[in-house]
Amino acid sequence: MATRYATRLNSFASAPQLCWGENHGKPSPRDLILRASQVEGLTDIDLNYPDHIEGQKDQIRSALDETGIVLSGLAMRYYSLPEFRAGAFTNPDNSVRRAAIDLTKRGIDACRELGTNLMTIWPGQDGFESNFQLDYADAWNYMVEGLIEVADHDPDCDISIEYKPDDPRGFSMLPDAATTLLMLKDVNRANTGVTIDFAHSLYASEQPAYAASLIHRNSRLLGLHLNDGFGKRDDGLMVASVHPHATLELMLEMRRNGFDGPIYFDTFPDTAQLDPVAECALNIETCERLLAACATLEGDDKLSGALLQQDAVSGMGIVNSALLGAIC
Repeated sequence: MATRYATRLNSFASAPQLCWGENHGKPSPRDLILRASQVEGLTDIDLNYPDHIEGQKDQIRSALDETGIVLSGLAMRYYSLPEFRAGAFTNPDNSVRRAAIDLTKRGIDACRELGTNLMTIWPGQDGFESNFQLDYADAWNYMVEGLIEVADHDPDCDISIEYKPDDPRGFSMLPDAATTLLMLKDVNRANTGVTIDFAHSLYASEQPAYAASLIHRNSRLLGLHLNDGFGKRDDGLMVASVHPHATLELMLEMRRNGFDGPIYFDTFPDTAQLDPVAECALNIETCERLLAACATLEGDDKLSGALLQQDAVSGMGIVNSALLGAIC
């Protein structure tokens, strides 16, 4: 079965003059879908809720039908109320928490209406900046209660939590894989799981493959976001442009654990106004080369033997042979 590839739709607003000329104005979600469809090998997209959806469902359906691209899921964005800046699921005001839960439920309904069953929640607004800012137990309980209600709204829709150490909050409630798994243990719903974002994992001081292994052991790995960075922030660089070995190790781990969702490119070509079509095409090419290296390594018992002996020198030599062969 061919690998599915998805993308961050807002990336395709980068360098707009290359597609629409100098005076086009802000591109619509339909415009962005049509531009993304120019990338050979791109099969799926994610859309943000409510940004890309409200009032635009018919145009989105039309664009998806026209291009043949599949909607793999929706991702929640909590921007509609300024009060969310002080927390969505963990806000001290019950009415604001209720607004966040209800907004998420409407997003899940939109998910199902548009024919997909994956809702990704990045709780970026839930966190704190200073000591003595909040009662940690209360905030944790608020989030548990909110996620339980969201998960129970439609048990046939998967709810995936995308963790991140910080940004926009100084410290996120769910900064890493381990904390997210503790949260999901308390939520205790079969339709919940985790999205691992490579750059988020790096600057959470994780080894992404190890994080993926823990997620697989304790929950469900529902989303894979590939990108790269320098480990200090969410850089959103091209796949394997800084950490090719760690990227390859993560992809091997995902294959070993049976992940069958699309590889999603959460990259930011718009930061430097790169051509997003060319950038996405290169990400796909890079992944295909890395997957070829995975296939080589999976067919060679030498690597498993080196891992069994915890022989880093032999393991790295075997991987370098497969990786450099795939690149050259």
